[in-house]
Amino acid sequence: MKMAKFYSITAFLLLLSMIVYCQKKNIPITSSDSVKIKKTYIDSTEKKDAPVKKKHDPKKATLYAAICPGLGQVYNKKYWKVPLAVAAVAVPTYFFIDNRAWYNKTRYALSVVSNGNMNNPAYFSKIEPKLQDYINSFAKAGYDSTYVISGLISNRNQFRKYEDYSILYFLLFYALQIVDATVDAHLKEFNVSSDLSLQLKPATIPGIGGMGLSLAFDIHKPRPKALFDNR
Repeated sequence: MKMAKFYSITAFLLLLSMIVYCQKKNIPITSSDSVKIKKTYIDSTEKKDAPVKKKHDPKKATLYAAICPGLGQVYNKKYWKVPLAVAAVAVPTYFFIDNRAWYNKTRYALSVVSNGNMNNPAYFSKIEPKLQDYINSFAKAGYDSTYVISGLISNRNQFRKYEDYSILYFLLFYALQIVDATVDAHLKEFNVSSDLSLQLKPATIPGIGGMGLSLAFDIHKPRPKALFDNR
């Protein structure tokens, strides 16, 4: 009996202390049977979040194309454009180098003739063979050095003009391949529907009354929503 009273008193005191504690903390009292404590464990084997796929960055395509022609196209995976981008800047570069070399050769020949060293083998032998034949053709025709100088000046200026054109085309095509890479990179993430297409449709020619063909580009403008859904 004493043990039963002891347990009863102990249980009463524990219940009383719990009531007082709950009143202080504003914790609702529920029966022990209805309370279920859900334990959470950190699973070390839990899979990490899947890596987010990086979007195609147009800035990188622009930077790569600016560093090296064709590199931006490689980044965009437009490999068939790489030879075009490289050739677009390689061809003006070749013509620039070639015209620059002929400009220097003609200028040297002009200096030899202007200084009266046409008959000096030490100077004349250093002239480009094609320019030597050009100079000799004037001499065989009986023209003096004035006509030779005039012809060489004309050729020199022509090579200089071609050289400037080569620089202009080089800059133009270099910029175009950068623009091409940038535009392709922007359109990489652009979802083009199969319905968005250029179509060839029959059309009536106004004023003449004849039939013809027209190119129709359907951009699918958004249609207003119905007030009531019949579905």
